[in-house]
Amino acid sequence: MWIIQKWMLTLDTLQNYVILIRHKNRRRKIKTMIDKFESENYNDLDGNPAGGYVVGTGLRIDWQNGTLGRGDERKQPNGAFVETVIAAALQRIQYYQSSQFACRENALAITKLEEALHWLNHRTQQREQRNVEGTHQV
Repeated sequence: MWIIQKWMLTLDTLQNYVILIRHKNRRRKIKTMIDKFESENYNDLDGNPAGGYVVGTGLRIDWQNGTLGRGDERKQPNGAFVETVIAAALQRIQYYQSSQFACRENALAITKLEEALHWLNHRTQQREQRNVEGTHQV
């Protein structure tokens, strides 16, 4: 039995996001490129993350379901990792940055995505040092 947490980004949510940005910066109207998407995140019976998905226009992500294990019992991934999705977004913005659309904002986004990957990798290294990577142990 799966415990399902479902969240849907609605147009109303997007409009509220734009309004919040406008409230903080009253001088200009900001439009976002965030499109609607739907996601479900599953937990196992112990409350641990156990897969899920995200779907939207031109987007389908099936998240890793369960642990990979350690050593000889290590399994092949059955879904995407957050790190992979961030790396995919990073390469796309780097592609823009290498074109006529290079700009400060792309450079900042690249830096922040690289930083996110750094910290997620740091977390993995710390878990590896504690011999808990690939498990649900904290």
